[in-house]
Amino acid sequence: MTVGRFAPSPSGRMHLGNLFAALLAWCAVRREDGEMVLRMEDLDPQRTSPHFADLIRRDLERFGLDWDREVPRQSSRTPAYDAAFERLEGMGLIYPCYCSRAQVHAASAPHLGQSEFVYPGTCRSLTSSQRAAQSRKPCWRIRVPGEEWTVRDRLQGTYTELLSRDCGDFVLRRADGVYAYQLAVVVDDADNGVTQVVRGRDLLASTPRQMYLFALLGKSAPEYCHVPLLLAPDGRRLSKRDGDLDLGALLTRFSPETIIGVLAFSAGLLDRSKPISASELASVFDWRKVRREDIILTL
Repeated sequence: MTVGRFAPSPSGRMHLGNLFAALLAWCAVRREDGEMVLRMEDLDPQRTSPHFADLIRRDLERFGLDWDREVPRQSSRTPAYDAAFERLEGMGLIYPCYCSRAQVHAASAPHLGQSEFVYPGTCRSLTSSQRAAQSRKPCWRIRVPGEEWTVRDRLQGTYTELLSRDCGDFVLRRADGVYAYQLAVVVDDADNGVTQVVRGRDLLASTPRQMYLFALLGKSAPEYCHVPLLLAPDGRRLSKRDGDLDLGALLTRFSPETIIGVLAFSAGLLDRSKPISASELASVFDWRKVRREDIILTL
């Protein structure tokens, strides 16, 4: 059975881009009579709040996007992340890193024009005495192999990364003890039995890292489908921080069915924009119609 999920971070109210990803993930699951998981990715207590988690649930319900299980919260899953971390540590793959963000940026350049910096391995081979001499509290990184990992994405096609060159050893736990997204999402998807991940195209580049962790933990990676991003008319990516196309504002002007119709037309699922319910859209959902390219949205 297909098990899909929508995993928002409750750091603000959803904008239209979040709803777009949720809608496609939900339709893909319902079209196949599968199960839908809603998971709150509230790892960082300084950036997330129960208020926004409740607001996300209410917004999804208003658009007819339901789920089939009790909503798991990452903030209550620390023992599961501890167990995975200890397993990887037992393999000799994890080490402390004392570098500041500024030091990492100074020692490397963003790869392929992206904003993420490749870690150069500065602390990879420190001796125990060198570690003892450090005054800075470390984060914890995992050693990556010099091999390629390939994602065969249902929508975007084949994407390959050489982990040692394209991302370097990446962080699994921050210096403040908060687990990093890469580890948490793998443990959660495995424990939730997720077989299909539908999410924004901006997360495609992190997928080889997650596939590597799935393999190390002896779990099967789900099928991935990275959907196009919604862009503002000036080409900017929609962001909670900017308040772009906030659902609260939109719902004062448009019905949920009208908004779904706009999103479905923008995705290529309808030949014109018309009001439609989520359940009606699920009945005609077809991945072959969904656009791959990012979408400049106009209402």
